[in-house]
Amino acid sequence: MSLGLVDGLARPGGNVTGLGGLTLELSGKRLELLKEVAPRVTRVAVLANPSHPMTAPTMREIQSAANALGLRIQIHEVREAQKIEGAFAAMTRQRAGGLMVLQDPLFFSQNKQILSLAVKSRLPAVYVESGWAPAGGLMSYAPSLPDLHRRAAIYVDKILKGAKPADLPVEQPMRFEFIINLKAAKQIGLTIPPNVLARADKVIR
Repeated sequence: MSLGLVDGLARPGGNVTGLGGLTLELSGKRLELLKEVAPRVTRVAVLANPSHPMTAPTMREIQSAANALGLRIQIHEVREAQKIEGAFAAMTRQRAGGLMVLQDPLFFSQNKQILSLAVKSRLPAVYVESGWAPAGGLMSYAPSLPDLHRRAAIYVDKILKGAKPADLPVEQPMRFEFIINLKAAKQIGLTIPPNVLARADKVIR
């Protein structure tokens, strides 16, 4: 609904329906997890592409959650790959203690560079897509992609059998994955607290 694609979750009212990602609602949870794995963090850098339609509403949620957690947010806006390294240099200058990378095709296409710079900067990082942690990121908290794909197939089947998208409610994720990469933690000299590790759905060793 934040993008104006549907009139409402229960009755989309147009030709668009499907599964939401709870991008906004999970922002606070990700900050909480970052604070748990790195309790001394007081400043969190957020790598964001202002051109992405979800960036502005997501940043409002992040700021609200940060206020509740006593964290200071540093926004680093990047619209092109050539600016990524400069953004990390600015994080170092501003003494960021943690990092959140927002969802954006640009960032995922440049994930090797971003992951390398996060290690070089020794920044504990949380990612909003589950593919980042297996690729070398410290941790991710996101809806389960296999579950979303399975449920999306059900929607396709209903539409092919004559159902109208306007009558199919937009459903929210039901399963989430918290993935921790211990190899990444070791690279930045971070020890994951046992209570946090115990809550992970997947641990990469």
